[in-house]
Amino acid sequence: MADHAKFLALNPKLYDYLIAHGHNGDPIRAELADETAKLGPISGMQIAAEQGTFMGLLAGAIGARSAVEVGTFTGYSALCVARALPADGKLLCCDVNEQWTSIGRRYWERAGVANKITLKLAPAAETLKALTSSHTFDFAFIDADKTSYAIYYEEILKRLRPSGLILIDNVLWNGRIIDDAATDADTLALRKLNNFIAADTRVEAVMLGIADGLTIVRKK
Repeated sequence: MADHAKFLALNPKLYDYLIAHGHNGDPIRAELADETAKLGPISGMQIAAEQGTFMGLLAGAIGARSAVEVGTFTGYSALCVARALPADGKLLCCDVNEQWTSIGRRYWERAGVANKITLKLAPAAETLKALTSSHTFDFAFIDADKTSYAIYYEEILKRLRPSGLILIDNVLWNGRIIDDAATDADTLALRKLNNFIAADTRVEAVMLGIADGLTIVRKK
């Protein structure tokens, strides 16, 4: 049974403290976040600063050399992961929007990680399915159209090395995941995948209350 005394709801002041006491203040990341914010409400698709730091720490901790990202937006998460890869590491970014990803390209160049990143502007399912069976990943991040999450999960899992990690974003879906009145396609798809992963014996998994909810999957 869950122990409800084991979590703390953040308020803005406590969240500011959390951000200030992690290594989240890189100037290039901050500039990218500021430029993304100018896009308006759509900027909400960018991951939180502490999530980017966390992802980079995980990628570095497992010694990731090959990574994939489904859903790049303006390149913030890709920047965090690419920096964690070794000099000869490779990150495949899958997206369909040239305008948004072009912002990311500029910051990848400035950060000196553009040589590690291959951006494929095409439906991600097609990009993943076209990879050879010998193409493997150590680390993956899924943050794109929710109705296709299950496809991305399976296509990546079959190419993930043992003990590799898949991080899946938005798994709490701003709380709608437990709202019985929410029956839109995105919410239903996320619920279905969350339930599936909770019972998937091929992996070990934990769901964390970071940002909009983040599931971390380790392939056995």
